[in-house]
Amino acid sequence: MSRRIQPRTLKGFRDFLPETMMPREQIMETARRVYRRYGFSPIDTPVLEYLEILTGKGSEETDRQMYRFQDHGGREVGMRFDLTVPLARFAAQHIHTLGTPFKRYHIAPVWRGESPQAGRFREFVQCDFDTIGTESVVADIETALVIHELLLEIGIANFKIKINNRQVLSGLLQKLELSDKTVPVLRSLDKLDKIGRDAVCTEMQAVAEISAEQANQVLKLAEVQGSTAQILTSIEELVRGNETGELGIERLRQITQALEHSGVPSERYQLDVAVARGLDYYTGVIFETMLGDLPSIGSICSGGRYDNLADLYTKQHLPGIGASLGLDRLLAAMETLKMIQPVRTPAPVLIAYFDKERLNDYLLLAKLIRSAGIGVELFPDPKKLAAQLKYADSRGFQVAIIAGSRELDAGLVQVKDLANKTSQEIAWRESPEDLLTALRDLTGIRAVT
Repeated sequence: MSRRIQPRTLKGFRDFLPETMMPREQIMETARRVYRRYGFSPIDTPVLEYLEILTGKGSEETDRQMYRFQDHGGREVGMRFDLTVPLARFAAQHIHTLGTPFKRYHIAPVWRGESPQAGRFREFVQCDFDTIGTESVVADIETALVIHELLLEIGIANFKIKINNRQVLSGLLQKLELSDKTVPVLRSLDKLDKIGRDAVCTEMQAVAEISAEQANQVLKLAEVQGSTAQILTSIEELVRGNETGELGIERLRQITQALEHSGVPSERYQLDVAVARGLDYYTGVIFETMLGDLPSIGSICSGGRYDNLADLYTKQHLPGIGASLGLDRLLAAMETLKMIQPVRTPAPVLIAYFDKERLNDYLLLAKLIRSAGIGVELFPDPKKLAAQLKYADSRGFQVAIIAGSRELDAGLVQVKDLANKTSQEIAWRESPEDLLTALRDLTGIRAVT
């Protein structure tokens, strides 16, 4: 007899059971609905790209974490570590057909060989949306509005969108004659919340090879706080006379004014000039979204403007901006906050198979309910009712429909609310709409239009 193989998963990778997969799919469906509402179209790209497409586009860390190998043809390939770099290649390759501006969303897994921790895995799903081919502030504003609307529709109310602009720091670095040090300075600054001011100051001097005074000037910018007006005034003083920095400040002013006039509450967004974002390709406005009830989980929806990313693939200038919902991190946070109810079935209604001689009646009943857009499962075996109700409870059904020969002959069913343990008898043959109305009330599913 051959040796049995132990069933197991790789470290950092997971199987998803129904009770885990269902809330994942619900959030992805919500993201698709919101993205489409703003005119974003779906695309997909291959998991594997030529290695040269991916390397050097994120950061040294993402290059180290990338899964790479030679395929059977001897080609050097890599697995995508995000969805933005493949988008830049995609846009350069297809923009002549797509036209500009081009708005896309892409919901798919990506891979990074990083150390697994809470909310972080080596395979995870990103829910991206991007606008390619315009430098307009409208695209920047719309990105913030999508983030805001998306989180509200998911059911998150206590969050804050932190907004910054790389141009402000770039302008300060130009004033300090440190433009060639932008990448190491940004990477150090991105660690400010994790390791603190003194450690970042020391790292900047060591890694970026700048003076203590220069490092302190950068940190002085990052530490500006106050109201939106106060922050804009303070950073204007620091970058005054530098065109890049002044353009960045004006863009921040336009975005915050637009959010205010669009009805986004002031407590849901904040200028934060310490936000740097670790990826090297961002050039303008950047976003990070923190949960007010669980800030330690990190940003659950991040992004920004990247006006030069496609330059490596095409002579055509293809500026872009977008953001990505971190599905796995958000779900980890929602589980911690007990926002996810355990459910193991997508169908809220179970029809008990009570009388094996009346299978066709049960099937007709199921057809009626499904035609109204309500999910229903017919129990497959005519077991004792207690066993079927136990199954319903274990799977998280909301409603059980029970009918034996007597009820079916009379055109009646019992509709049992499994949460409250209450029942009502309905003449479903005489008035099928009464049954559907009762099920909609119990399940919260709207009528099909």
